[in-house]
Amino acid sequence: MNTAIKLGPLALKNPVTVASGTAGYGEELSNFTDIAQLGAIFTKGLSKEPRPGNRGNRIIETPAGVLNSIGLENVGLVRFLSEKLPFLKNRGATVIPNVAGHSVEENVELCAALSVAEGIQAIELNVSCPNVKEGGMAFGTDMKRFTEVVKKTRKACRCGLIVKLSPNVTDIAAFAARAEDLGADAVSAVNTFLGMKIDVKRRRPHFENRVAGLSGPAIRPLAVRAVWQIYEAVKIPVIGLGGIASLDDMLEFIMAGASAVSIGTMNMVDPALPASLIRKFEEYCARENIKDMNELIGCAHL
Repeated sequence: MNTAIKLGPLALKNPVTVASGTAGYGEELSNFTDIAQLGAIFTKGLSKEPRPGNRGNRIIETPAGVLNSIGLENVGLVRFLSEKLPFLKNRGATVIPNVAGHSVEENVELCAALSVAEGIQAIELNVSCPNVKEGGMAFGTDMKRFTEVVKKTRKACRCGLIVKLSPNVTDIAAFAARAEDLGADAVSAVNTFLGMKIDVKRRRPHFENRVAGLSGPAIRPLAVRAVWQIYEAVKIPVIGLGGIASLDDMLEFIMAGASAVSIGTMNMVDPALPASLIRKFEEYCARENIKDMNELIGCAHL
C-alpha cells in the first residue's frame, strides 16, 4: 500500500500535514506525538523581522470553530533558521516554512533565503491571511498583485513553491490557475474566511482589528467545494484544509481532489489527531483494497 505523495519536488511519506499557525514550530506538538511521522509541518507564518502580532483580543470560540486575529506573530527569519529549523530537523520532521512578508520584496527575500537552507524542499507562500493590514489577503484577493508576488517569489525560490489561497474571492479556481501558470508546484486551499464578532456588552467589535479569520468544522463544506473547483481547473497538486476533524472529513477532501490535507483548528482540541488520521487512513486503504492513494484523489469527479 502506497500512501506517499509528491508535491512538486517534495515527497511526503503520507498525506497528513499540520496547517501553518496551528502547531507553532512543532515544539509543543512534539510533546503529544512523534512529528517525524507526519507528512509535513507547515510552520507559523514567517516575516523577515520578528513580529509581535495584533494587540487586544486574539481568539474566540464560535459554534463549530474559532475566530482568530493573531496577526502573524512570529520569531523572524534569523531565529527561525538558528533555533526552530534545527529543532525540527533533529526530530526528523519534514518542514515547509510559511512565508508571510509585508511586501513583495520581503516575500522575495524570505523565499530566497529559506529555499537554500538545508532541509527545506518547499515553501508555502501565504497570500491569504486576513488579519494583517500589509501583505496577506491584500495579495491574495487582487489578481494583479497576486500575479506580481507569485511571479517574483517563484523566480527567487530554489525549491518547491506552494501558494496558500484565500477563499475570500469570487473565483478561487482562477487564482489557482494563475499560480499554476506562474510556476507554482502546488496550492493550499483554503485559508480562513473573513468573520466578525460583536461584543454586545461593549457594543463594539470584539477584535481590535475588527474582522478575524474563521476556521474549524464550520467552514469544511465551503473548503471542500473550493478544492473541488480548483481540482477541475489545474493539474498541480492541491492541499486541502478547513475543519478536518475525522477520517471521513479527510476522505472528502481527497475525493474532491486534494493530494494532501492539513489539520488546523482541531490540533487545539486533540493534538494527537494528525497521527491518528495517518493510522486510520492506512487502515481504510487496507480495508478497501486501495493499493495506491492516488486512486482516491479526485475520484468523486469520475
